[in-house]
Order: sequence, then C-alpha cells, then structure tokens
Amino acid sequence: MIFLKNISKYFSLVKFAHTVFALPFAFIGFFLGIADSHNHVDLNLFLLVLLCMVFARSAAMGFNRYVDRRYDERNPRTVKREIPAGILNPTPVLIFVVLNIIAFIITTYFINDICFYLSPVAMMVVLGYSLTKRFTFLCHMVLGLGLALAPIGAYLAVTGHFALFPVLYSFAVLFWVSGFDIFYALQDIEFDKSQNLKSIPVWLGVKGSLWVSALLHFMASVIILYVGIKIGYGLFYWIGAGIFIALLFYEHLIVKPSDLSRVNQAFATMNGIASVIFGLFVIAELIFDNLVK
Repeated sequence: MIFLKNISKYFSLVKFAHTVFALPFAFIGFFLGIADSHNHVDLNLFLLVLLCMVFARSAAMGFNRYVDRRYDERNPRTVKREIPAGILNPTPVLIFVVLNIIAFIITTYFINDICFYLSPVAMMVVLGYSLTKRFTFLCHMVLGLGLALAPIGAYLAVTGHFALFPVLYSFAVLFWVSGFDIFYALQDIEFDKSQNLKSIPVWLGVKGSLWVSALLHFMASVIILYVGIKIGYGLFYWIGAGIFIALLFYEHLIVKPSDLSRVNQAFATMNGIASVIFGLFVIAELIFDNLVK
C-alpha cells in the first residue's frame, strides 16, 4: 500500500506525539478496571487497548486533515501541513483513515462484546469533531468528548461494564481537553472569522475565551480532587493530582489576552507533561493499593 512507503509522513500527519494527551487516561481506566475486578494484568488485553487508541487517534487526525484540507491551504499557519504542502495526496489519506477505522472495529471485536457494539459510536464521535467547526462554537467540547472516551473505554475493555469513577475521569478529560483546545483555537481567530468557522474564540474573543478555558480547567481539577477523596487514594495520587493541577494553573499564567506568544507551549508542552505525570502517579497508586490488598 502507498501509505506504508511513507510511514513517517503519516506519523507527522496524525501528530503521533499528541497521543500523550489521552493515552495516560486510557491506562488509568485500564488499571482502575484491573483494581475493581481484582484481576491480574492481561498483556494481550493491554496491547489491544493500546492498539485501539492508536487506530482511533490515527483515524480521527487523518480525517481531520482530509476534510479540512481546503481550509489548511488558505491558512498561513497550516499551509505547510502534509496535504496542502503536497507531501501526501488526499486519496491515500482517506484510504489511511478507512483502514484505521476498520482496524479499530476489528480490534474491539477481540476485546469484548460491549466494546465491539459501541465501537461505531466511538468512531462517529472522534470523526465527527472535524466537521463541528462549520456549525457550532461547541466544537471544543466535541473534541473533548472524543478523548474522554479513553478512560471509560479502557475500563470497559477490562470489566465489560460501566462504573462511576471511570466516567468521572472521562468528564475530567472532557473539560481538560476542551479547555486547552480553546487555547489552541486562539491562534486562528481572524482566519476562522474570515471563513465563517465557529469557535469559542470567534464567539467570545480572546479574553472571554481564556475565562471559559479557566472555568473548564477548574471543573476538571475539581473532579480529579473529588475522585481522589471519594476513593481514598494515598500519596502517589495526590502528588500526581497536585502536579497536574499546578501545570494547568501555570498554563493560564503564561497565556494572556495581551500576549499569545506562548500558546503552543501551553497547548502541547504543558498538557502533555501534565497528562503523563498524572497518569504515572495514578497508575502507581493503583498498583501499590493492589499489592497492599
């Protein structure tokens, strides 16, 4: 297949490094499922969950680049992306998306029935985000919802049923991702206005958008603290939660209405670090609690 000859180009296309945003929360859902079901870690199941994350994200990002290619050609910030720059052609990218969708659904078949039955719904959510900027300023929430499927999806893979705390983690991801996507959208306010695209920054401007982002990150922080208190987690969890919340707070210190020069640092660097650190400490807490019990 043509895309196999250009694998590095496809890694760039889907921004594979950005997988760190949702992947740690998927692992949290996985190990929370292990703890709740009192099972041992199944490496085969763990690999299947990891593959689902890779396939879902690759399909979502590839689809985003495909359907937004005309806008990317006109936007000075995105004109060097793979499709508008001529590095990849649209048709092979669409084939790449379809193959990842199929791979995702097939992988869920080998996990359990509920994951398989819900896989088309998950695909509709993660793909649907790419179309939402055309008609609603709530597009950031749809992106957040797509990534929020990670913890509950991984929990379902282990246990086969829903539970309160992985759902709460999903809400934390929803608010966290929506908040930092608003940061990201600040870069394109004028372009989005010129193309009649919708976003919180287009609707509320820079200052209003930063307030909404701060509120969403506050809500994510409250949920993380609430879960820690209700479950009665120990030191590892609270170290991770403290660092995560501190980094969110720092993001809002370095991005100001009068100075958006550090938006990319807040969007990619801070959130990637926050997610990885929180994931590592929560997983350490879950493993430690399991060993003690």
